[in-house]
Amino acid sequence: MTVIDDFLAGVAEPQRSVLLELRGLILEFIPEAEECIAYNIPCFKVNGKGIAGFDAYKNHNSYFPFSGQVFKAMPDELEGYELTKGSLHFSTDECLPRELVKRLIEVRLAQAF
Repeated sequence: MTVIDDFLAGVAEPQRSVLLELRGLILEFIPEAEECIAYNIPCFKVNGKGIAGFDAYKNHNSYFPFSGQVFKAMPDELEGYELTKGSLHFSTDECLPRELVKRLIEVRLAQAF
């Protein structure tokens, strides 16, 4: 069991299943990522840099790109989502679209490396 497995074990359904799906997508796009906990949330690092993360909240799930510049680079693709400077909020019972997760990771990787 990984630290992310331990984290997800404490998340109630349907959020656990949604975040498991998101985890699978993240690992599909960055299979070399190190899974860890950073800032008290599940984090996926490449060469020591946070590339993606997520967390469950009472009324939404959040995706974290670990960079304030990612969302600025793709405003059209994020239209309709609630954003903060560092997080994208999405449904508690539906994962982010596969292509959006792919783009979020591509943009972050391009900025990080």
